[in-house]
Amino acid sequence: MLSEPFSTAGKGKVTSSMKKHRAFLKWAGGKYPLLDDIKRHLPDGDCLIEPFVGAGSVFLNTDYSRYILADINSDLISLYNTVKDKPDDYVNEARLLFTASHNQSEVYYQLREEFNQSVDPFRRSLLFLYLNRHGYNGLCRYNMRGEFNVPFGRYKKPYFPEEELYHFAERAQNALFFCESYDASMIRAKAGSVVYCDPPYAPLSATANFTAYHTNSFNLAQQQQLAELAEGLRSNQIPVLISNHDTALTRVWYQQATKLHKVKVRRSISSNGGTRKKVDELLALYQA
Repeated sequence: MLSEPFSTAGKGKVTSSMKKHRAFLKWAGGKYPLLDDIKRHLPDGDCLIEPFVGAGSVFLNTDYSRYILADINSDLISLYNTVKDKPDDYVNEARLLFTASHNQSEVYYQLREEFNQSVDPFRRSLLFLYLNRHGYNGLCRYNMRGEFNVPFGRYKKPYFPEEELYHFAERAQNALFFCESYDASMIRAKAGSVVYCDPPYAPLSATANFTAYHTNSFNLAQQQQLAELAEGLRSNQIPVLISNHDTALTRVWYQQATKLHKVKVRRSISSNGGTRKKVDELLALYQA
């Protein structure tokens, strides 16, 4: 059963004594491995705004009094609101999809097709978790028609994240979820807000394939606009922290940041679908 709603008094961010909590979704580029670095540079405040919430690792491991969490993926935001509002119903129904009989290629593709055809928010939310945990590498990818198209993952026994779902539901009682673009979320920032932006990663080189975000691409102009929005919020006494790859291009975009921090923890990423190499992360802090 869901425990009492999470609440805090006063201002806060991440405390060193907090146990780290994992998200219930797998998520490419998730920030769980970098939490210690992020918490070191997140300013204090009353409300944390995340325009690119993703799997929510930062939200789950901080103690701000309020949260505004957004993403342009409508399936993701619908899932979060469902888990927030109906945690017991959701967990009981989702558990039924995590059986040996459901962990088969034919069933996976049948349920993927059902997901793409369904217009029922609760059913889509159930299937979204199933696809996330049974699909290849936990990817979230759609074709240009908006259809989820990640292939079957062939895992021996996909994990059902019951504990993580209930923890999310508990924390979500102090959060508002919005399906909207990053610029709309950043406009919501008021005095006392802190903004953490984890945009789709910038390309590592001019010839690299750019990161697709939902059914749209997050282009270079939007990366630049994000930095400019951060500069504008800083001038209004609202701090912003942005994470991205550490490249020559990101250092140009974030040259007006108050501080640039090169993250010491290094992350392996796939390159050209084959070899793997390690890439440094950059944290750009905009603070008056």
